[in-house]
Amino acid sequence: MSSLSRELVFLILQFLDEEKFKDTVCKLEQESGFLFNVKHFEEKALAGEWDEVEKYLSGFTKVDDNRYSMKIFFEIRKQKYIEALDRRDKARAVEILVNDLKVFSTLNEDLYREITHLLTLDNFRENEQLSKYGDTKSARNIMLVELKKLIEANPLFRDKLAFPSLSSSRLRTLINQSLNWQHQQCNNRLPNPDIKTLLSDHTCSPSNGARAATPVTFPVASGSKPLSYDPLGAHGGPFPPAAANVNALAGWMVNANPSSSVQSPFFAASPFPVPPSQVSALKHSRTPSNALGMMDYQNNDHEQQLMKRVRSAQSVDDVTYAAPPQQASSSLDDLPRTVVCTLHQGSTVISMDFHPSFQSLLAVGCRNGEVSLWEAGLRKRLISKPFKILNISACSALFQALTMKDLSISVNRVSWSPDGNFIGIAFTKHLIHLYAYQALNDLQQHLEIDAHVGGVNDLAFSHLNKQLCIVTCGDDKLVKVWDLTGRKLFNFEGHEAPVYSVCPHQKDKTQFILSTAFDGKIKAWLYDNNGSRVDYDAPGQWCTTMLYSSDGSRLFSCGTSKDRDYFLVEWNESEGTLKRTYSGFRKQFTGIVQFDTSKNRFLAVGEDNQIKFWDMDNINILTSTHAEGGLLSLPRLRFNKEGNLLAATTDDNGFKILANADGIKYLRAIEARSFESPKAPVETKMNQGLGSSVVVNINPLTNKVEHVDQSSPFRHAPILNGVDSITRSIDRKRSLDDLSDKSKAWELTEIVDPVQCRTVTMPDSMGSSNKVARLLYTNSGVGLLALGSKGIQRLWKWSRNELNPSGKATASVVPQHWQPPNGVLMTNDVPENSEAAVPCIALSKNDSYVMSACGRKISLFNMTTFKVMATFMSPPPTSTFLAFHPQDNNIVAIGMEDSAIHIYNVRVDEVKSKLKSHQKHITGLAFSTKLNILVSSGADAQKGKLWLYL
Repeated sequence: MSSLSRELVFLILQFLDEEKFKDTVCKLEQESGFLFNVKHFEEKALAGEWDEVEKYLSGFTKVDDNRYSMKIFFEIRKQKYIEALDRRDKARAVEILVNDLKVFSTLNEDLYREITHLLTLDNFRENEQLSKYGDTKSARNIMLVELKKLIEANPLFRDKLAFPSLSSSRLRTLINQSLNWQHQQCNNRLPNPDIKTLLSDHTCSPSNGARAATPVTFPVASGSKPLSYDPLGAHGGPFPPAAANVNALAGWMVNANPSSSVQSPFFAASPFPVPPSQVSALKHSRTPSNALGMMDYQNNDHEQQLMKRVRSAQSVDDVTYAAPPQQASSSLDDLPRTVVCTLHQGSTVISMDFHPSFQSLLAVGCRNGEVSLWEAGLRKRLISKPFKILNISACSALFQALTMKDLSISVNRVSWSPDGNFIGIAFTKHLIHLYAYQALNDLQQHLEIDAHVGGVNDLAFSHLNKQLCIVTCGDDKLVKVWDLTGRKLFNFEGHEAPVYSVCPHQKDKTQFILSTAFDGKIKAWLYDNNGSRVDYDAPGQWCTTMLYSSDGSRLFSCGTSKDRDYFLVEWNESEGTLKRTYSGFRKQFTGIVQFDTSKNRFLAVGEDNQIKFWDMDNINILTSTHAEGGLLSLPRLRFNKEGNLLAATTDDNGFKILANADGIKYLRAIEARSFESPKAPVETKMNQGLGSSVVVNINPLTNKVEHVDQSSPFRHAPILNGVDSITRSIDRKRSLDDLSDKSKAWELTEIVDPVQCRTVTMPDSMGSSNKVARLLYTNSGVGLLALGSKGIQRLWKWSRNELNPSGKATASVVPQHWQPPNGVLMTNDVPENSEAAVPCIALSKNDSYVMSACGRKISLFNMTTFKVMATFMSPPPTSTFLAFHPQDNNIVAIGMEDSAIHIYNVRVDEVKSKLKSHQKHITGLAFSTKLNILVSSGADAQKGKLWLYL
């Protein structure tokens, strides 16, 4: 739903409240999901209308959306269960236990058993935790206090707890302004026009009398008040993109014909007329707020709301939509336009893709079926894989017959998986190949699928229910989804022409695939077997590719017509229409134009033997480059993920690498590193202990563990904001060829200006006897956690307020010491001589759990209740460093005093692996968030170890 449509909902809410349509107000709040009425929620909860409470809540969140939502639903259902027990209605209590509380049993079996045990008691107050339970009214009030805190902390309710500031009767005022404007357009304006309807435009009947020069003013209803809600927190301001468009795909599927003459019932019931054009401009179908869950793609009610019929895409000409907020003015220096090198592949380059993490590592697919990996920083081809059929007997009889006649085959698409562990290749005949990327010079063929009859025209990766999948399309008019074992998960039929491209995407919990065919049709598919939800015509009605911006918020397409016209457009997802069409093309060349997006700012298209650039917010071309000549007439091109490198194909079977200033520094650093240690060894070690058991959802390709020496010229340094860490040390004024000064491996920036420093003293700090031993920020950036030498942990939080609207950590505002209501402290066991202990602490990625130790057992705490969830790993030896796995809170890495590293599964209380390489105690551990890497350091002062697991 567009921003104007959302604002219209608020105007309607205000109008309904002024007209005392209380039930309708609450229904619209729930269905739109734009405003959570805390007062209404409280009234229903205090009245014990639990079905209405959950129904209203379901318009904003579902049980499994996040831990806050889960806790909210649990508290409501627990209260309903206890009230049934208090009434001694055990039949109703059993019904609630089975139907409502059972869903939480998989998360905490012990708690569910304890709740079930209450049925066996004559009085549930015999349970120690419920011994102080009073009457129903006071219990509901206590529950509401907890629920308000959870709702305020839940990100799904952010910016939905306060009604925007509006003047009284704002909708009536707008209608009056519209009527005044219509009256001014009348040829025979009457001094006292007779306004009787909003269902048609106002016109003054012809008259011989004098015209009125004054505007028409209509009184608003007397006694009306602006809509008033009790705000729960200071969450004012516009809706963030994620909240404004909960289910973007739904906007593509609804029927909201702007030219329709059918007017809204609201306007029909109003005493003032509005012209049909205004009704058309204001009336848009609502995007359903109950976004599809990961597993619920068969919801018929949802589908009926999404689609009544399909319509062709068209430009929005009824209403002018405000442009998105402008970023800082686009600088041409940010574009990669400087040619760094030209590399010769040896065969026509058909497709390219940069690695998602190694910014200069480029996969290249060719017309002869060959796939190569290039390191642009070294100007070197690392590995090349010619086309080879893995198992011809497993292929279809049709493909076997084709290979007997003609062995020639070309690559149509190469694509890296989001984690960079796989390369997918689509070929012009039947097959797709999947290669496992295990090391810089190592590609292992993992999978071969006879995927389509004819050519496989496109391939992309998708995460379906956290499982990596492959999405393909082909000449057989089908779109298919495969898992990494080659099993077909979905087969989408509906296109009437060969499918040209696919674009899998996810908006919040809704996962879908956009596909385009050679007849110009665009279709959208949910992961079910209920057919396509969209049937639009792409501009040009021929071959079109669709891509999202880097942050997934904006959708673009670029296509070619049979008449050789080129179209680059941005789509308005919420309306299913064209938002803007970019200009600057020539009608000249035979072929299909290619494009790419960069950094949520730029679009690039290869056309007319050059690369053309646009700012996303401006339809006019920003600049272009011929890249020193030699490009194809319609060059294929690809940005790296940071947007500082661009690869473009040449007419001599090669490609050029273009870079901006940051890209040049990055490539220069890689080149300099290779000069400094051209013969550095790469040391590997085998270890059977670290494998798929350590990381969930990682395919067990091998149990190899590698230690890579940091002096290796092929190691990749960490990337920060697209710039290699080493490049930050290289002086900005040096030319690309000046590599003589290598005396500075890195530099530190000295802070000398007092303005650059701020301090804040933490309230209720540790005290002189309990010194601060470890400090870390919460991952959300709203809190600070401290571990003292006496084993006590304290938590401070920054509040969201006028002085700190983001609610994030800042030295401008003093944070508040936070404890749960029961006053519990997070306290570790400590030895008598605590000064000899090495305190260590780690926080899970979702900030739900913290584990710490101070010379004794490791304790795992719940960050909400501060209660100890588990203790493990009794000394000796003692633990010296801790790290959570970023994807699985049950997997932790524990560095020990005896130099070992334990990979430990908390859930099953078992050491899965034990790694040995250091000589002294472990001083640092870190999991990569994207790659299958664990980095460790030790007190032996040797170089850090890099452990690879696949």
